[in-house]
Amino acid sequence: MFLGIELKSTCYLLCKWILLCIVIGGVVGSSSAVFLVLLEFVTNTREKNLWLVAFLPLAGFAIGLVYYYLGKGVEKGTNQLLDTIHQPESIIPFKMAPLVLFGTIVSHLFGASVGREGTAVQMGGSIADQLNLLFKFDISDRKLIIIAGISAGFSSVFGTPLAGSIFAIEVYYIGKMQNNAFIPSLISAVIADFVTQQVWGVGHAQYSIGFVPSISILTLFYASLAGISFGLISRFYAELFNSISNWFKVYVDFAPLRPLIGGFCLVLILYIIHMYLDVTKYMGLGVTTIVESFQHSMSFYDFIFKLLLTAFTLGCGFKGGEVTPLFFIGATFGSTLSMILPLPSGLLAGMGFVAVFAGASNTPIACTLMAIELFGVECGVYVAIACSIAFLVSGETGIYSSQLNKSGKNIFN
Repeated sequence: MFLGIELKSTCYLLCKWILLCIVIGGVVGSSSAVFLVLLEFVTNTREKNLWLVAFLPLAGFAIGLVYYYLGKGVEKGTNQLLDTIHQPESIIPFKMAPLVLFGTIVSHLFGASVGREGTAVQMGGSIADQLNLLFKFDISDRKLIIIAGISAGFSSVFGTPLAGSIFAIEVYYIGKMQNNAFIPSLISAVIADFVTQQVWGVGHAQYSIGFVPSISILTLFYASLAGISFGLISRFYAELFNSISNWFKVYVDFAPLRPLIGGFCLVLILYIIHMYLDVTKYMGLGVTTIVESFQHSMSFYDFIFKLLLTAFTLGCGFKGGEVTPLFFIGATFGSTLSMILPLPSGLLAGMGFVAVFAGASNTPIACTLMAIELFGVECGVYVAIACSIAFLVSGETGIYSSQLNKSGKNIFN
């Protein structure tokens, strides 16, 4: 009798979450498909009309004004989602989704060095939380709903459902994961990825690391050294981004002026770079350069320019995300490391691709799974070492200030 009641309860909960996650995955996956199509369109438009970059300051001012007058309650972006998971109060305003979509598309159109994960995650979390208007979930279920929305957004924008499902659980509490969130997170991530790719036919960039050497004490030692380097890059980026963001908040009181002033500085910097190099590779996502880094060693300055431009762009108030720029930074830096460390450049590029993000976001497990999904299981041991060490080396500061970290990065806790 007891087993019968328990089984019925389990089946009810499973059916409930399957249905909810199908809805979340379907809606968020469709939203991500629209976002990715728009992103490709504005990227192509910018590349054919480089004069648009001259209007980057005005674009930043427009974004700032929109958020200043319409964005009350959603200004913190992804950190707003994490705060709501920690202490669920009022429903996340639906306006977060269209506002971040607008800000990101405009940023990309005019050449800002920003990513896309922040947009997809914020759209996913805010859309999913609207279900509370219909069903009035309790606090525990509401946390799971937001986590499911985050995983759906992350999964659908990168095509990595396993990484997306773990990222949503791992990101909000450093060093600990809420196990009961795994099923809702996984289902919504798989559905969202399926809808984006199979239903709407929106694909993702393909990467190949090529040759993976046999594991030995020596290659693991080299992988560890690479992990330390990636962690230091993560740490530098996070501290630089936070410093720039804090500087603008302290010295520029009127928020819309921050991206306006920052935009003028960026146009000047991009113009100077353009005098000597192909500056287009440092604008927007830079996927073409990321793919290239898997094929041969890159110039040492590629990751430096992308790191500085991205930290400054996001720090002064442009919208988007950090993840794809961090992929760029990690992949190009890893490719450059192949001139020092005797590992294949493709493997080091793949390790850097995920490890720099792992250190900056404090999500080593999700990033390891992402590498396996994108590059194949053969690289699993190498990327796991790189991501884990980068996570430990990157320090307490990350790109998400609302992450909980009560125990610190102590491997014995």
